[in-house]
Amino acid sequence: MSEIAARDLVAASGRAAAAAHASLARADADQIAVALGAMARLLGEGAEPILAANALDVAAAPGVGVLGPALIDRLRLDAERLARMGDQIRALAALPDIEPVVARRTLPGGLVMEERRRPVGVIGANYEARPNVTVDVASQLIKSRNAGVLRTGAAALRSADALHAHAIGPALAEAGIDPDAIALVRSADREAARALVSLPGLVPLVILRGSGETTAALAREAAEHGVRTLAHAEGGGVLYVDAAADRGRALELVEEGLDRLGVCNRLNLLLVAQPLWDELSVALVARLEALGLRASLPPHDHALGHEWALDDGNEATVTLAPVAGPEEAALLANTETSGLAATIVTEDPAAADAFLAGYAGTGAFWNASTRLLDGFRLLGAPETGINVDHVPGPRGPVTYRDLYLRQYVVGPGAV
Repeated sequence: MSEIAARDLVAASGRAAAAAHASLARADADQIAVALGAMARLLGEGAEPILAANALDVAAAPGVGVLGPALIDRLRLDAERLARMGDQIRALAALPDIEPVVARRTLPGGLVMEERRRPVGVIGANYEARPNVTVDVASQLIKSRNAGVLRTGAAALRSADALHAHAIGPALAEAGIDPDAIALVRSADREAARALVSLPGLVPLVILRGSGETTAALAREAAEHGVRTLAHAEGGGVLYVDAAADRGRALELVEEGLDRLGVCNRLNLLLVAQPLWDELSVALVARLEALGLRASLPPHDHALGHEWALDDGNEATVTLAPVAGPEEAALLANTETSGLAATIVTEDPAAADAFLAGYAGTGAFWNASTRLLDGFRLLGAPETGINVDHVPGPRGPVTYRDLYLRQYVVGPGAV
């Protein structure tokens, strides 16, 4: 597809979503609840065509570069996963709406100021081969009353199309909301992704999820066009086993952090206090091998924080390294990784305090797995992604609560 054709396609989706936004913005709480409840129900009722489309995506995955078992696992849907997606949407529907008035203050002279929250309007999303993200993002946009333009790549496009056709669109219509409020770009061409981040007048904010360099390139292009982004490009959980760790707990957390290999918050870098290294590293390597995984041991021929979840064919790898103590572990987690999440395993509160005070990343844990850094598990709401930016704004799991703009309204008396 040419650049012009891609831009025209995405712009058409943006215009349709913008035109439908009024229908979503004026929807009351009951309508939003009906839409989300219908979406959850329709995932079950439409399971047959959705799973059939997903099976075609899985079968075609090698032809579009999705090869490793972890990436295939992220792409695959089944009845159980559809049921879990439905459960999360029902939980989202039960959460309270965001109150539009955040604060009120009387100004000198008697004028009243209200700080309000307003939807962004139209929000774009470009994401990797994870069909569940189609539903996660759509449900949160509906909950926050933002229209959306969704775009995924070739690996998951059939699945996204089926989810949109059999669940998202019909659910909106059932609630009396214009189904065009959530638009899907039906093109796998990468020019469509570039177009999505180049239309600030139609799509001023784009959620970016995917592999590091691809997402970083889109974020740079968005900045050139004046489009703001919430980017989720890199991950990799860190686990530090302190000298005062309960070794049984440490082994349990290692295993818990590796239940799925293709996710961003999995255990990626395993640091061990130097006094334990000679003995515990042997036990850790044995535990990894028992799980069908491989340990990368010093001297490493890769960056210490290399993210194995993005390394197709090498996802079943964990990097091990010794460190002097909690301060060095926190420093390495800060400087060698994306800053997504890190945990310390220790029975010593002083060591935990030193690690937690030194680590500047998004999720910091003590005797708990980095797999907990997830919107639904931490906040009770599905996430659009996990933001690791070191700037003010939504950081960590981004949910419907974050998809608003502040507005200051001033007038006489009660505004």
